[in-house]
Amino acid sequence: MDLRILPGNIANMIAAGEVVQRPASVVKELMENSVDAGADQVSVVIADSGRTLIQVIDNGCGMTPDDAVLCFERHATSKIATAEDLQQILTFGFRGEALASIAAVSEVTLKTRTEDNETGCQVEFAASSHLSTKEVSAPKGTNVAVRNLFYNIPARRKFLKSDNVEFKHIVEEFSRVALTRPEIGFSLSHNGKDIFVLKPAKSLKYRIMDLMGPSVASDLVDVSADTSVVSLRGFVGRPDTAKKTLGNQFFFVGGRYFRSPYFHKAVMKAYEGLVPEGVTPSYFIYLETDPRSIDVNISPTKTEVKFEDDSFLFQVIYAAVKETLGKNSFAGGIDFSNPEANDMPVLGRHFSEYTPDSAPKVQVDPDYNPFEPIFNEGRYVEKREDYGKLFEDKVLPVTQTLILDGKFILSPTKGGLMVVNVRRARERVLYDRALAALTKNGHVTQANMFPVKVVVGTANRTLFDSKSVLLSSLGFDITPFGTDTVVVSGVPEGYSGEPGKVQTMVQDLLLILSDDSASLPGVMESAMAEKIAMLGATSAEPLSSPVEARNLMDALLASANPELTSNGRKIMTVMSLQQIERLF
Repeated sequence: MDLRILPGNIANMIAAGEVVQRPASVVKELMENSVDAGADQVSVVIADSGRTLIQVIDNGCGMTPDDAVLCFERHATSKIATAEDLQQILTFGFRGEALASIAAVSEVTLKTRTEDNETGCQVEFAASSHLSTKEVSAPKGTNVAVRNLFYNIPARRKFLKSDNVEFKHIVEEFSRVALTRPEIGFSLSHNGKDIFVLKPAKSLKYRIMDLMGPSVASDLVDVSADTSVVSLRGFVGRPDTAKKTLGNQFFFVGGRYFRSPYFHKAVMKAYEGLVPEGVTPSYFIYLETDPRSIDVNISPTKTEVKFEDDSFLFQVIYAAVKETLGKNSFAGGIDFSNPEANDMPVLGRHFSEYTPDSAPKVQVDPDYNPFEPIFNEGRYVEKREDYGKLFEDKVLPVTQTLILDGKFILSPTKGGLMVVNVRRARERVLYDRALAALTKNGHVTQANMFPVKVVVGTANRTLFDSKSVLLSSLGFDITPFGTDTVVVSGVPEGYSGEPGKVQTMVQDLLLILSDDSASLPGVMESAMAEKIAMLGATSAEPLSSPVEARNLMDALLASANPELTSNGRKIMTVMSLQQIERLF
């Protein structure tokens, strides 16, 4: 086996595979470079979700012509001179770290000018090759245009996700950088349309409001803690606003976003007993600690951070969030073990004046007989309840169907008693309808009495836009409103139009629509129909009348497989007379 040194362009392409995973990676690196360059205004221009163009323009310090060429070399930097400098990195990164990788897999044009120079320069690179350098007129700062990402690696370009998914990742990276520097103005446009225009914010809370919307910002409460090791600041969401969809969960250290499943557990532990299982609250938590106690270089994208004492930080985060929730009466409780506790309400001395001396007496007619015949206008009538008014459909006698707690249908059969699980029956019916809609295109929509507005966030709003045809075929009438809101005017037949349930339904739909995994034709439609069916069965109102029960049973029995749900769970069972007799 012969060893050889790889050519520089091949080495750069390998490095690009670590740093440039998708268009959002380029946005992140270039925005961070602009921030490090001292810019107070950063503009991001995107075309075709980053496939065609990613352009980042800033008014930072700019570069000299020599540096503009040198920054495309691997490991070119002005920030690190010794090994000790790696132990206390206070900035995002350095231009050469990203630009060499980006230029290996795209066509890059860089325009830049420093304040001291009257003219700027333009440098062009493609596939790690320096094409040209020339003098141009340019404003102070740097303008980097990245075109045709992965044009020389067709396999990598082929495996990019849909435009909507890639743009959602871009919005996420844009938001993460914007949340680290509220004092900087940021803008984002996509295919000529402004998505965000963020002016420098007076505070972090205002930046969150501009990015995430007033509804998110208004649901946040301050959290803070100071120790000899770490300072913690930020915001956490009210427990009652926690969502099923992940989103608006942020950790920062030293002004840098990072992921930490371990610290996420600390936050969730603080919310124990306050939020149901499967939902996640919003949080924006900023940590400040000695740079020498952290390592931000354990991953090429720098989204993972290694802390010197992460178990101590876990306890600090947990205690700070728990204390905040308690202070805001989200986690209050009566401490019966503490005799000094003053949690019990103190009754005023005049309280007895407003309470009755004795319990109210119930008036009873001891001579009343519900079966006694009476005469009404000279006609003999039987004194009984008027069930006919309760059940307008005379085809369905009360004696044949019983609804138990809105969850089960009980009906006598020739050999015993049939028991039907209402939720699973609905799931089967809705699955058949959804699958037919996906394969044959057509589903009944029932209009809501009042349209329901739901704030979903900018990235998720675009998801509804791209899936509008699919949603319409399934029976959803959902239209965009503004940049971060959708309006639900109709839902598929069988779904609830009650505003609270519509809000929950939209969050569930986000989870379903965000699943961009590719699968074989037929399998994909079946998987989608199954998720939609489970969503509809959960959303529906409890069964309340025999008429509804009969309609559901008719639809169920028309199914090709009325005994099992699409994922194989039993829908109905029949108890024989012998089984019933053995119960007594």
